[in-house]
Amino acid sequence: MSKNKNALLGAAFLMATSAVGPGFLTQTTVFTEKLATSFGFIILLSILIDLAVQFNIWQIITVSGKRAQDLANELFPGLGYLLAFLIVAGGLAFNIGNVAGAGLGIEAMTGVSVQTGAILSAAIAIGIFLFKEAGKAMDVFAKVLGFVMIALILYVAFTSHPPLSSAIQHTFFPEKFDPIATLTLVGGTVGGYISFAGAHRLLDSGMQGESALKEVNRGASTGILITALIRYLLFLATLGIILTGASINPDNPAASVFENAAGAFGRQLFGLMIWAAAITSVVGAAYTSISFLRTFHPLIERYHSYVTIVFILISTIIFLLAGRPVKVLVFVGTLNGFVLPIALAILLVASRKQRLMRKYKHPVLLQAAGWIVVLILLAMGFNVF
Repeated sequence: MSKNKNALLGAAFLMATSAVGPGFLTQTTVFTEKLATSFGFIILLSILIDLAVQFNIWQIITVSGKRAQDLANELFPGLGYLLAFLIVAGGLAFNIGNVAGAGLGIEAMTGVSVQTGAILSAAIAIGIFLFKEAGKAMDVFAKVLGFVMIALILYVAFTSHPPLSSAIQHTFFPEKFDPIATLTLVGGTVGGYISFAGAHRLLDSGMQGESALKEVNRGASTGILITALIRYLLFLATLGIILTGASINPDNPAASVFENAAGAFGRQLFGLMIWAAAITSVVGAAYTSISFLRTFHPLIERYHSYVTIVFILISTIIFLLAGRPVKVLVFVGTLNGFVLPIALAILLVASRKQRLMRKYKHPVLLQAAGWIVVLILLAMGFNVF
């Protein structure tokens, strides 16, 4: 496999596994229980929004050769610092939940305390950034655990026997709709730092300029489709369990799905699933959040791996002091849904500036799709308030 293909697949899995964290599992289970087969439509809508977001962001960043915060600062001085603050604050909040999820996973698999599991998981995540080739190590880690997650959910979806025909029918023709579920789903999939994980990774691997556009688009669509596959399989698995009348534990809804599907063995599977989802999200959130600070000072750029390690340590310490942030996982997904239209609007305006993009003309249809997404998310956000 060529260097470019490796970089693309690594970026796609980094984006997908960053999106598939403990909050992702919790949100999908909670909203499937609420909307039943109609939740398939919310997933479909979120996929369409995600595609418009990712194609815009990945193209604008890779063609310009600049990270999002630098484009924002060159568009309007100080705007990049605001964007970086929003992304890093959201990334830190998400990472506290990710560390908690990793601890829960190890507890489910081994019986050790959540706190001990969180510390062990943080140590593994830190170990990746101690590698000389940390970027390549991160790519391999994301790909391997991404495939593990797909295999686990395939097994649970198969054993839960969901009603495929009605699920597919209501994916296109829903019986009910929930704007909060849509905003939360989009926020949890491409909101906040997640939108930029793959694009910033491509810049670090040296892929930029108009000549890379075809490959960049393939990477963006691959990342979204991996996320969509995991989301839809988890939806089907949850749906099959709920329709049997099984009770879902509100304190740990995703675990209930796995336990009802496979009994005591299901708890072990859930532990491995949530650990894989959480640890890859810890790595993705830390890497991407710090990528928004790297260009602000030469010392941060020079020692970015160590700054990333400090970010993981802070997330872990806050979790150990504050306890399990269960409700935070869904709330932060919704919050990131508000960050997304701001970040996307900034990049769409930047894409029209010749001094930033040189001779590149960003496709009109893609711009239109991007602005439609901005308006939809803002409208849903106001509706939620």
